Amino acid sequence: MNPTPLQTRHDTAALRPGSHAAPAPKSLRLHIAFFGRRNVGKSSLLNAITRQQVSIVSPVAGTTTDPVEKPMEFLPLGPVVFIDTAGVDDEGELGRLRVRKTRQVLDRADLGVLVTEAGTWGWFEAEILAELQRRRVPILVVFNKVDVAAPEPARLAWLTAQKIRHVETAAAQGLGLDRFREALLDLAPAEFINSPAIVGDLVGPGELVLLVVPIDKEAPKGRLILPQVQAIRDLLDHDACCLVVKEHQLRQALDGLKSPPRLVVTDSQAFEEVAAATPRHVPMTSFSILMSRFKGDLAAQVEGALAIDSLRPGDRVLVAESCSHHPIGEDIGRVKIPRWLNRHVGGELRFDHVQGHDFPASLRDYRLVIHCGACMFNRREMLTRILHCQQAGVPVTNYGLAIAFSLGILERALEPFPAALAALRNSRDAGAARTQPLLPGRNLAPRAAAAPRDVAA
Repeated sequence: MNPTPLQTRHDTAALRPGSHAAPAPKSLRLHIAFFGRRNVGKSSLLNAITRQQVSIVSPVAGTTTDPVEKPMEFLPLGPVVFIDTAGVDDEGELGRLRVRKTRQVLDRADLGVLVTEAGTWGWFEAEILAELQRRRVPILVVFNKVDVAAPEPARLAWLTAQKIRHVETAAAQGLGLDRFREALLDLAPAEFINSPAIVGDLVGPGELVLLVVPIDKEAPKGRLILPQVQAIRDLLDHDACCLVVKEHQLRQALDGLKSPPRLVVTDSQAFEEVAAATPRHVPMTSFSILMSRFKGDLAAQVEGALAIDSLRPGDRVLVAESCSHHPIGEDIGRVKIPRWLNRHVGGELRFDHVQGHDFPASLRDYRLVIHCGACMFNRREMLTRILHCQQAGVPVTNYGLAIAFSLGILERALEPFPAALAALRNSRDAGAARTQPLLPGRNLAPRAAAAPRDVAA
């Protein structure tokens, strides 16, 4: 039997004989998270939709402890990650830790599935629903176990009035799964149907982009890091050409070209050397800055970079990384960025570091947050972190922007992004206006409106 568009297939391409296809990175997948009380059938629903025993199912409440992730292909949408979570009503000290892990999943959920059953709707469900709405995350309410009891008509009417999509299932019996799949597809954010570009929208078909890729002790053996691979694939998808060189080969490569490249993209830690070797008329930026646009909010992180000038020796700076690599040698986040910033500030700053999904609940002690390019995060989680920083009044920037600012080449690194460059200049002009002393009879001009943000979604 041929599969219908609503049926699923698993990421087994890399396991088939003769196939060299690799599954899509988790960071580019739609994250669909299941929330709800203990024992309402979240795990049964996940197992039913994936047609695998992904999560352990038991009548004992609290079987699921840490979040369980299952990447797969969900056609016709494409690659997704389903996330099963512990019950939001878990009890005791261990239960509170499980609930905290569940709440962390909210930061990266692109689509929230609230699972409940007849007669159980209460403040747990209302709290999760309100939190998803506050984050503007699409919501699907699933009334499970309808073979035992049907949901209250008044509750269904209320959800309909609130324009909240809802379906009824009996996951253990396989009932209602087609309607569940169809609702997930309908609620998927548009950017997962029409994927944004990383760099391909900055060049035309047939134009050349020169990629500078240092190979140092921290470079993964036998392969390139994820942003570099994704940039190459994105350029090929847009019918552009790319040439990959090490930083010491850049001048030779430029001299050997009949015409200059349309763009030079470098690893941020080679910014200084690459800026010196690249002709001034050739646009230049970094992989990290491209990722700021692709995964986060470039204009907001550009404004955050300006806060570096307000740092003073002794200030605390948080450095956050999405991956959990083991740092060695001249690590970019632990050695090189602190060195550049200490030199810029003229004294020693205090640096704290977090990795993976760990992020401080309170940011009040920090004067600046510097984030990596977030290649291992989905965009939702990176935007959530930026929002947390903004709510706390703490500037946030990223590796490439911080390095370019500390080296005095930020404007040049933003030339490929006119709106972000305009936002930088507006912020600088506004800052200068705020610090200019008032003269008798003189009124300061109102602050210029921020330019549209260069956001790739």
